[in-house]
Amino acid sequence: MHSLSHSDAPTRLAPVRPLPHVLVVEDESGIADFLQRGLTAAGFGVEVARDGVSGETRALGDGVDLVVLDLMLPGRSGSEILATLTERRPQLPVIILTARGALRDRISGLDGGARDYLVKPFALAELVARIRAQLRSARDAPATHLQGGDIDVDLLARSVRRAGQPVRLSATEFDLLVFLMRNRERVISREQILRAVWRSEHDPGTNIVDVYMGYLRRKLGQGRANTPIVTVRSVGYRFDDHP
Repeated sequence: MHSLSHSDAPTRLAPVRPLPHVLVVEDESGIADFLQRGLTAAGFGVEVARDGVSGETRALGDGVDLVVLDLMLPGRSGSEILATLTERRPQLPVIILTARGALRDRISGLDGGARDYLVKPFALAELVARIRAQLRSARDAPATHLQGGDIDVDLLARSVRRAGQPVRLSATEFDLLVFLMRNRERVISREQILRAVWRSEHDPGTNIVDVYMGYLRRKLGQGRANTPIVTVRSVGYRFDDHP
């Protein structure tokens, strides 16, 4: 009988990490194609939007780790996109890549929320180095925001926005939302929520969790039919990024 040797043993592969995903918002076809080829070769996942409207929509969606943004775009200017991202996704790094190199333009871009500013013509190697630096900074920075779907939570300011609109929560409602978002896509039992948010100050038979879930749903709903908080019958609750 053939025995299994070391060479026959199955090789354990290291888990594959997803590529950092870069969104390029650039309307000039030659530059957009050059960036897509060059950044892909440098090891990034690359997506291109060729106008300001589609660029802003995609930047506000899931799965984008960094945006390379031109300022002069059809449909919606880069400055308008930057303002929207600074308000609704302040943790998302944005590098401006533009022909506008005057000092006042650079100051305006950086003051407006961009993490970096590079003027055309540019060296691809420099852009790659700046992207890597910004991704490292974003990875190493302590989390100050939580985001799930169109809900953004500022942990320092203890403020909540849904689709850019402020949502006023009580201290307990805020703590409840943060706990759910930190455990997103997992079903959390009422007992787990009671221990985490109320520190087991209440009888396990209390309905306080369900009462506060009702408060939170109504405030997050803002007239919408869908809610990110899903009830799992006989088990508990789950925060859903895509309700």
